[in-house]
Amino acid sequence: MLKRLTVKTNQRDEMIEITREIGAFVRESGISDGIVYVYCPHTTAGITINENADPDVKHDMLMRLDEVYPWTHDKYRHAEGNSASHLKASTVGTSQPVLIENGELILGTWQGIYFCEFDGPRSRKCMLKVMEG
Repeated sequence: MLKRLTVKTNQRDEMIEITREIGAFVRESGISDGIVYVYCPHTTAGITINENADPDVKHDMLMRLDEVYPWTHDKYRHAEGNSASHLKASTVGTSQPVLIENGELILGTWQGIYFCEFDGPRSRKCMLKVMEG
């Protein structure tokens, strides 16, 4: 079962929690045990799992990524001017597999699944695939 989730972003760099939407899709699928694969088909965005209890974690992650990959740099050559976005997306990664047990996502107490925007604001797609097993 495949679902296309639309994520609307509001800033250039942003982490949007999509855990609830993914959990709802898993429940709709009727799959009790298996895996949901969360995939981002964009070169300037990604998917990560991290703490969802303290919003300062998102702030700190985005701040540090911006320090490591500043928006402008003398040696960037990419004509579109968004090299930092590509670097951040590659660092975060394009996907995350999440286990399912008894129809629920297996995540740690403080974990959430995030769509990470690095070249917004935009309307993005996120692909969800549930597999039994």
